[in-house]
Amino acid sequence: MKIKNNQILCIGEILWDNLPSGAKPGGAPMNVALHLNRIGQKVSISSKVGNDEQGKKLLAFLEDSGLHTDLIQIDETLPTSEVLVHLDENSNATYEICEPVAWDNLVLTDSLINQAKTSGLIIYGTLASRNPETRKTILRLLENDIVKLIDVNLRQPYDTREIVEELILKSDIVKLNDEELGVFGQWYNKHKYDEESLVRWFAEAYNSKMVIVTKGDKGALLYSDGEFYEHPGFKVDAVDTVGAGDAFLAGFIAALLEGKTNDKALEFACATGAFVASKAGATPEYDRIEIEQLQISK
Repeated sequence: MKIKNNQILCIGEILWDNLPSGAKPGGAPMNVALHLNRIGQKVSISSKVGNDEQGKKLLAFLEDSGLHTDLIQIDETLPTSEVLVHLDENSNATYEICEPVAWDNLVLTDSLINQAKTSGLIIYGTLASRNPETRKTILRLLENDIVKLIDVNLRQPYDTREIVEELILKSDIVKLNDEELGVFGQWYNKHKYDEESLVRWFAEAYNSKMVIVTKGDKGALLYSDGEFYEHPGFKVDAVDTVGAGDAFLAGFIAALLEGKTNDKALEFACATGAFVASKAGATPEYDRIEIEQLQISK
């Protein structure tokens, strides 16, 4: 699988995560873009905010974080997205996602089309496609000659099987967690398969060139070109898991674009995800050297 250049486009939801500790900017596409930027990659983000105070604060946050906002649309009627985040005793997160919100109405523009045409990789998820308007925009962008990576986020009641499968079938690379993999097993009565058999079946069923499965503090698994790669993860004192999967994905993409082998890319991804899990919030401040130090120390 050849990526024509190192320019990355992330598209989808940006929002405020209302955590027990306070409101933090969030949304998987934005989190991935921020982590990619911190790791030193060329990345653009496209989404939509409301013409309100929360939207202005999100735009300011993105600019302060070094991301351009020229592909962030502003909706005159729908509000900026907010999500209630609940953490259990193990710091695992559950979400209450309000609707309709601005990113439900992401429209196709010339600037967005041009960005997709000139990028080498597009990252999109399943949540942002809950609304037909945004889904139509994303599907149109996926028609371009670009490597397509889907970050599966099954959030009830927005995990409609037909829509999720349509989006996955458009992708080259799929990233999902072990629980989400199990959902696909249930859908097709493959739940008795062992992990590797289920991943192999998934890749064949959806014609995926690469499948990445995250397993929380147990690390991650990668399936590519008929080969499996595994990493047990890095043991850290978890503060919360919000954004850890997004950081993992950013780490993996960065390593892949830098020409790392699959096993080294998986290792760097696990280190990035673990480091972020040890901090508060989805996008804590850090330098790449801190990730590399975690790799060395373990």
